[in-house]
Amino acid sequence: MTAMSQPSLESSPVKGDIRARLPQLADGLAAAVAVSLPWSTSASGILIVLWLLALLPTLDMASVRRELLSAAGGLPVALWLLGAVGMLWADVSWSERISALGTFHKLLMVPLLLAQFRRGGNAKWAIYGFLASTALLLAVSWFLVLAPGLSWRGKQLGVPVKNYILQSEVFGICTFGLLARALELWRGPWQRLLVMLAPAALFVADIGYVATSRTTLVVMVVLLLLLGVRQFGWKGAVAAAVIGGVLASAIWVSSPYLRQRVSHAVNDAESYDPSHYGNPVGLRLEFWRKSLEFVSTAPIFGHGTGTVAQLFRRDAKADTIPDAITGNPHSQMLNVALQLGILGVLVLVAMWVAHLALFRGGTFLSWIGLVVVIDNIVSSFFNSHLFDFTQGWLYVFSVGAIGGAVLHARTGAAANSEHAGDKR
Repeated sequence: MTAMSQPSLESSPVKGDIRARLPQLADGLAAAVAVSLPWSTSASGILIVLWLLALLPTLDMASVRRELLSAAGGLPVALWLLGAVGMLWADVSWSERISALGTFHKLLMVPLLLAQFRRGGNAKWAIYGFLASTALLLAVSWFLVLAPGLSWRGKQLGVPVKNYILQSEVFGICTFGLLARALELWRGPWQRLLVMLAPAALFVADIGYVATSRTTLVVMVVLLLLLGVRQFGWKGAVAAAVIGGVLASAIWVSSPYLRQRVSHAVNDAESYDPSHYGNPVGLRLEFWRKSLEFVSTAPIFGHGTGTVAQLFRRDAKADTIPDAITGNPHSQMLNVALQLGILGVLVLVAMWVAHLALFRGGTFLSWIGLVVVIDNIVSSFFNSHLFDFTQGWLYVFSVGAIGGAVLHARTGAAANSEHAGDKR
């Protein structure tokens, strides 16, 4: 009696159907990551792992190699490689070196995302999902402020989850996405225009009246001028400056909270004394001053990956002022320079330039990508956001997904142009 032959697993229709659906699943999981980022670190981490497991079987070496050989995809990997090599000369334990390298790992995902969305992935799922998720966060924020007597008030008043810095940052990103879209619809039906401007106004109001990140205020000034230039040239920049100045003055006069936030920062900076820095701004200035001193002792290659906390720990003041010990000097470039020297900073800046060039087009997708890159560059003067979990993954997924979609659109446009030329 012969055994019945069974279809091999490789030829199984079920397996073939699953593999055929993996690209769409990977796109959906990438969108789910975008939705989760403003809310939950744990959920984002789980979804990132699931996204990677769904994506890897769908990629071919040729497409990944193409992204690795490009500036936009290759330079993030180069920065990771430099961080890995930097562990060799670090004068700290291997656990500290490996832990610090972990902050670089997310950069390895940029070429994978570019390859995923260059082939035709739907980046709009991620963009709209992020906007909807952030809009929900906005609604909860205002509810906490306007509904008195609640037993739960969030992390702080008007900040449901995470922290006010992240909340202001994502609100600012969504604001300038909506404003750009509103300008594109300026001559269309007023109802569609209102759908864009109303939530943008609520985002700005939340930043001005509820939870203000001073870094976001700086970023918004830069983006407002850039939006004016993008739409109307230098005259647009002047108009944006005037309109922005009027709106800022109105919020300033009507928001005691905003005045307090900005005034405290100015007063703290003016009262800064290197011998006694008892306020957040003074502490940050001290981090920068000491970081420059540490960089000067190892300017080319830095002190090695994972050495930031050890450098501050060795400082004499750390014995008497515990707050002076930090693993985060609150500056992305100084953070990289301390560990990897000028060489690391050059790779970091080159990566930013490559990503700015990736979004040089005039499309709406290019503008959204540009907003995220500019936000990261400007905020990195005051924070190490590329090494933070949420801001870092937001940057990686935005550059990878939107950048891949932009490259896909350019490839399609080039093919259509070539086809039209053949017909002529």
